[in-house]
Amino acid sequence: MNANRRKQIAEVIESIKALDDRIDEIMCFIEEIKDDEEECFDNLPDSLQESERGEAMQEAIDNLDSAYSELESIDTGDLVDYLECAMA
Repeated sequence: MNANRRKQIAEVIESIKALDDRIDEIMCFIEEIKDDEEECFDNLPDSLQESERGEAMQEAIDNLDSAYSELESIDTGDLVDYLECAMA
């Protein structure tokens, strides 16, 4: 592999590392939103928790939790490893 392609791969690796940092930030935002929604849900009277509104809030909490889990499962380390091996 020539120096130009190695440089391009190094740039991609830096972009992946920046993406990893951004994913961490996004996960924090999602967690904050989910925590706020859970707090609001928990403060509802039981009768409202079982209402259509309460069910919608619980569904939103579940979806935020799923989104967080999906982001958590992204393994950028493997991508970087493959690219570093390609540069060798």
